[in-house]
Amino acid sequence: MGTSKQRRSDRAGRGPIRSPGRLTAGRREHRQAFWKAIARGLSSWDAALDAGVSQPVGTRWFRENGGMPPTNLTPLSGRYLSFAEREEMALLNAQKVGVREMARRLERSPSTISRELRRNAATRSGGFEYRASTAQWHAERKSKRPKVAKLVANEALRQYVQERLAGTIAVGQGETVGPRVHWNGRRHGRRQDRRWATSWSPEQISERLKLDFPDDESMRISHEAIYQALYVQGRGALRRVTCLRTGRTLRVPRARTRRGKAFVSPEVLITERPPEANDRAVPGHWEGDLILGLASSAIGTLVERSTRFTLLLHLPRMTDFGQPRVKNGPALAGHGAEAVRDAIASSIVTLPTQLRRSLTWDQGAEMAQHVQLRIQTGLPIYFCDPHSPWQRGTNENTNGLLRQYFPKGTDLSRYCADELEAVAAALNSRPRKALGWKTPAEALRNHVSSKRRRVATAP
Repeated sequence: MGTSKQRRSDRAGRGPIRSPGRLTAGRREHRQAFWKAIARGLSSWDAALDAGVSQPVGTRWFRENGGMPPTNLTPLSGRYLSFAEREEMALLNAQKVGVREMARRLERSPSTISRELRRNAATRSGGFEYRASTAQWHAERKSKRPKVAKLVANEALRQYVQERLAGTIAVGQGETVGPRVHWNGRRHGRRQDRRWATSWSPEQISERLKLDFPDDESMRISHEAIYQALYVQGRGALRRVTCLRTGRTLRVPRARTRRGKAFVSPEVLITERPPEANDRAVPGHWEGDLILGLASSAIGTLVERSTRFTLLLHLPRMTDFGQPRVKNGPALAGHGAEAVRDAIASSIVTLPTQLRRSLTWDQGAEMAQHVQLRIQTGLPIYFCDPHSPWQRGTNENTNGLLRQYFPKGTDLSRYCADELEAVAAALNSRPRKALGWKTPAEALRNHVSSKRRRVATAP
């Protein structure tokens, strides 16, 4: 007896295949509800409950996507079968209802129903049993159209981005400096060292490409694409690095805290500062502060308001540190009034005269000898109002950037002057949006050279 003939459409159907995996937890509508809840500010735990899935599933969805909602969760048009229609088809198919009758009840074309029953059937056992959940899973899996990421396809672009995200800090003949840190794939803990890196932001990298490769359109990428390559699992372009300044591995809401410092003695207030310093029209006006570390260690920071050029002050501990302090003697931790005065003076006097116009500080005890500093350097010094760090916004922003290299709760006294100079050089070589994506070093160099040309051409 010969084999029975099959319709061509049946022969064209999908044969038995190996299962590509288990069904996904939650359907498209569940994921849509989950990310809408995340957008309202709910935690992944509460958003999962709101979407009707288990809390571990919601946490997994959040981590797999780096805290970013997927772009493929837009609502489907009526062109495609919904899960409700597939459930209705499964019930009708179990009742042996014909294809054309199904099409009339669902108001669909008979060819659509016929294709659905054959293409998305559960064929793991070799048969053509139709189940709604399995059919929905097959349809969603086949509807994906993954696009090759730009960083995957362009090797030169990937190297450029990677080097500016995770490039090392070096001194001298290229010797790498900074603490040795093992990363376990999560955000760094509190009061722990972080790896030193060049750490350009994705926006800086994106905009700097236009200056470095003005005629090469292939060397272009948006900052959002860089973030996705870092945060989203499966993008596969960049290594998950700890060189974003926040150290985050997921996108989460930011929390900010404000701190102030008590007023200690009467000073010249910021209201007396020249107007040219307020509008950043002329370089030479500086803002300063200390960043503090473990066991009273500290590093001084000086930032030029116009060019954002940064100087770091080495404040080593004195030899008697740890011993009882002599009454009215210098601060043994290394950041007393005398030590800060000498450190500022030794750094400021190396600058050209036109770059020494003023210095703004908060009302901290480390500037108790500001009068002597002004006499020694000729630099006018002004002080912010109490509890008003925003009046030194440039310096506060720079201190936040420096915390990537010098985290809170770590010992800052272990770094030598050469290492501080290397970090300052890395910061001064980053492009800044406020400077038209030039680096602070380039902006300062352009100002000094233009000043010299004006002097040379003056009658």
